[in-house]
Amino acid sequence: MFVASRVVRVQHCDPSGIVFYPKYFLLFHEVVEQWMVEGLGVDYADFVLRSGYSLPMVKIECEFMAPSRVGDQITFELGVERLGVSSVTLSLRGHGNGQERVHASLLMVHTAVKDMRAEPIPDALREAMLRFALE
Repeated sequence: MFVASRVVRVQHCDPSGIVFYPKYFLLFHEVVEQWMVEGLGVDYADFVLRSGYSLPMVKIECEFMAPSRVGDQITFELGVERLGVSSVTLSLRGHGNGQERVHASLLMVHTAVKDMRAEPIPDALREAMLRFALE
């Protein structure tokens, strides 16, 4: 399991002071980028800008269990639910103050940028991802 924390900032919140739900999608992407760098050992900027490949999210299923407010720290736990030939499904759970706040399932597809077609995940990247497989 990969773990990363984020502090809820004013910029994440709606006027009532809780996280505005689409801002969670930005937080999810930040955690995925951090996982790629720290967990997989992949320079994310290099991967996206120079390799000719990307891992766009093509499906997100999300459930919000409890509100998160300005100043709360959310600890995200990321694991690989499923690893296909060209896709990976990630489980992302966010907790704060001992309470589950949000759970998401993120389907990402290894894609060639030039024609936006799915391509098999390279063996080295696949092996790195498997280290985070959920039992």
